Amino acid sequence: MRDLAKVFEDGGYIVEPEVLFEADCQNLDAHVGRLSLAAAGTRELLGEGWAQHLARQLRNCAPVRAILGGADAAVQCTYFAKLSSRNWLVALHQDLSIPVLEKQADAPCTGWCEKEGTWYCQPPAELLSQLVAVRVHLDDSTSDNGPLRVIPGSHRLGRIAPCQSIGLRDALSEVTCLVPRRGIVAMRPLLLHASSKSMTDAPRRVLHFLFGNPQLPWGLRWKHAF
Repeated sequence: MRDLAKVFEDGGYIVEPEVLFEADCQNLDAHVGRLSLAAAGTRELLGEGWAQHLARQLRNCAPVRAILGGADAAVQCTYFAKLSSRNWLVALHQDLSIPVLEKQADAPCTGWCEKEGTWYCQPPAELLSQLVAVRVHLDDSTSDNGPLRVIPGSHRLGRIAPCQSIGLRDALSEVTCLVPRRGIVAMRPLLLHASSKSMTDAPRRVLHFLFGNPQLPWGLRWKHAF
């Protein structure tokens, strides 16, 4: 059996194809189908009981439990829906912002902004390196519908200037994460990642959970922590 924790720490990501049951996905289909989206998705789902239930379910499943370590509190749930009617590409980047309850001017964070009624900031890389993102796939992610692409090992390099991203992709190589419905991709937010526009009518819907230590330093507090 793979040592998932080592694979995760070395590469910065894992793909697990069968985590949820089909019945779980059908239930999630119903919940996300009731969402009213003004854009590509929403970052504000962790206040919903069904999202909290899924967070607990993920935390208790063996592959996720093996890689969380102390990052065992769900602190955000984001929904992305890449559809033929709502299509986009994302250039190589790292996820640098976290959702917090309130602004703390004395915290060593940058990029303070408010989105959907929540404060976000960019903390030091040391804190970001402790977080784990878990992406639940509600559709098959194929080579045609804009799948996630990652640069293995790039999470070990701290914050990376955008001008360095292409060079790192050439040096470290890129991996496409093809994931069936019911599967997950878990990754470190500092891992360089991207996705292309979809070239098909097949949807790619993802619930993206962020897990972190329940307690934040510098007087910061998570908006949600379950």
